[in-house]
Amino acid sequence: MTHTFLELLDLASERLGGAAVDANDEFFAAKDNLVKPSAPEWREGEYTDRGKWMDGWETRRRRDLTADSHDWCILRLGVAGVVKGVDVETTHFKGNYPESCAIDVTSAVSLGETAWREVLARTPLTGNAHNPIELRGAPAATHLRLRIFPDGGVARLRVYGEVVTDWPRLTLRGDVDLAAAEFGGLVVACSDMFFGSRHNLIMPGDATHMGDGWETKRRRGPGHDWTIVKLASPGAIRRVEVDTRHFKGNAPGACSLDGVRLADQGGLAGSGAIEAADWRELMPRTALEAHRRHTFESGVVALGDVTHVRFNIFPDGGVGRLRLYGRPCDSKR
Repeated sequence: MTHTFLELLDLASERLGGAAVDANDEFFAAKDNLVKPSAPEWREGEYTDRGKWMDGWETRRRRDLTADSHDWCILRLGVAGVVKGVDVETTHFKGNYPESCAIDVTSAVSLGETAWREVLARTPLTGNAHNPIELRGAPAATHLRLRIFPDGGVARLRVYGEVVTDWPRLTLRGDVDLAAAEFGGLVVACSDMFFGSRHNLIMPGDATHMGDGWETKRRRGPGHDWTIVKLASPGAIRRVEVDTRHFKGNAPGACSLDGVRLADQGGLAGSGAIEAADWRELMPRTALEAHRRHTFESGVVALGDVTHVRFNIFPDGGVGRLRLYGRPCDSKR
């Protein structure tokens, strides 16, 4: 079964500021591991003074078992949003994973018991596996509570959803990066991402190394590589930043940008309709230098409001970050 929500933003990611803020128990492994962006690690033969070293959140064995016995952990989402699905990953937890889990969310400032709303009833889990689960009808939330029954370990919790952005407050200071993941931007398609994920392009902060950017394989034929960003809000792009820092021998030779406004602003590229859209030039082909942050403004064409931007690189290579600064259209001001 294909879960389309897995292409959405992980609202709880540590990269966006997500954090595990409370848990009733973390005897064997710390709750903070749940939101790490990296894949779970296995260290053969490594033990701590409490037991086997595990890359996840793991509680002790319960001895007060009742029908409702469970442990819990509360995550503060990096950005407020509507949760569309989760992946309760139990990789490396084979004989010590929870039997089932449930999920609650809240947007209340006070995290009292009455503030929580259940969005996933108790659901069975499989050990040493990804457990993708779709959620329907969840309200906007700032925090999520994972309940595991009766105890055990979870390696990672990915919380996929759509960002809820306070545009009036955000635009008080002028132009906004309409591509930014923390505001709801999403990289929906690309020609290739052999060395580095397309999603890295719009993450917060500067890239820390080459693996923290988008990088394609070496092209051996005609053509060029590209990636498509769905903007957080339809808007007019006025300034562009292309950051090739850390890419010293493999930066693209040039780049260009195209824009389009689609009536159907669905988040995913789907059947290829977005790739085949009536794109218009937003910025002509422009030379790039290796290991440098570039700012372009005078060459950006005034297309008006667009919903998607295609970033073309010639012929291939790697880029750490792409910033598309502008103003959201009137409907989002």
